[in-house]
Amino acid sequence: MSSVRPWRDIARRQSRQIMVGKVPIGGDAPIAVQTMTNTLTSDAVATIDQIRRCEEAGADIVRVSCPDVESTAAFKQIARASRVPLVADIHFHYKRALEAADAGAACLRINPGNIGGSDRVAEVVRAAKANGCSIRIGVNAGSLEKDLLEKYGEPCPEALVESALDHIKLLQDHDFHEYKVAVKASDVFLAVSAYMGLAEAVDCPLHLGITEAGGLIGGTVKSAIGIGNLLWAGIGDTIRVSLSAPPEEEVRVGFEILKSLGLRTRGVRVVSCPSCARQGFDVIKTVEALESRLSHIKTPLSLSVLGCVVNGPGEARETDIGLTGGGNGKHMVYLSGVTDHTVQSEDMLEHIVKLVEAKAAEIEAAQVETEAAE
Repeated sequence: MSSVRPWRDIARRQSRQIMVGKVPIGGDAPIAVQTMTNTLTSDAVATIDQIRRCEEAGADIVRVSCPDVESTAAFKQIARASRVPLVADIHFHYKRALEAADAGAACLRINPGNIGGSDRVAEVVRAAKANGCSIRIGVNAGSLEKDLLEKYGEPCPEALVESALDHIKLLQDHDFHEYKVAVKASDVFLAVSAYMGLAEAVDCPLHLGITEAGGLIGGTVKSAIGIGNLLWAGIGDTIRVSLSAPPEEEVRVGFEILKSLGLRTRGVRVVSCPSCARQGFDVIKTVEALESRLSHIKTPLSLSVLGCVVNGPGEARETDIGLTGGGNGKHMVYLSGVTDHTVQSEDMLEHIVKLVEAKAAEIEAAQVETEAAE
């Protein structure tokens, strides 16, 4: 079979590139995965601990709320401890933006129009320039300006885009161009339409999200539909999956969305069946255990776990390691798509974990050897 698969190609929208700390956003940079802490920022220890879990899950950027002076006072300690760049989330109080910029924020999340007049925007821009901060403009359907609500009657794509353009102009008037923009809504149709309209109007990077998406299951589905639609259309440079769940779960879901579209690779991609009466072992429990045991693997590789021989061999041919259920407690193991050996039910879990860890180590060693040769 030919390796050329044009039906899989995604032509990304070409945006100009900015930096969030050391992470490039836009241009040809990988789509970044972001999340947000939910601890009290004033509790630096708890916030650092949560950021660490997000880092382990693969977060490229973490946003931290700065609602008060106690939060920005703790931000310096938090920023020093973080291995990923931090975005300071600012609403209304422009002085919090100044303090966060001085404390080590890599990016300021603000709406320039709600922090005061032009003089205050100018102060924030000066602080951002002095500290090498970028800015994220965050437009939200739930907090649109009153004049736009009066003009359009309700939140709509045109209102979100107009709000974003108004905020952009405030920054451009002060000769600031290191910004990215989000136009979020909890309604999937509204958010997708707004992002599509904005993508045609500006050349800056876009941060994608379906805001207030819901819990782990419902929010994942809404986010996958909304964010996935936009990414498939080539729109989006950073993403945040907004869930009523621990922030590290947002990171994992974000990577799964990107992995499903072939836009990022990280960790073990599991292909598994929903199970049925033909299964030779408990597929659901096995997959749950494998996902937990293999969550530490960062090297991209694929694992198929199929309960029977109906689709098992076919899926195994497409993955690095495959497991297909057989009879009498004996199951077939595939390596690089080829039948290799069998394993008994009682040894299966540990055996597959060891195979995956060994394959990851092999891939990592080959990468190191290639880099050394170059």
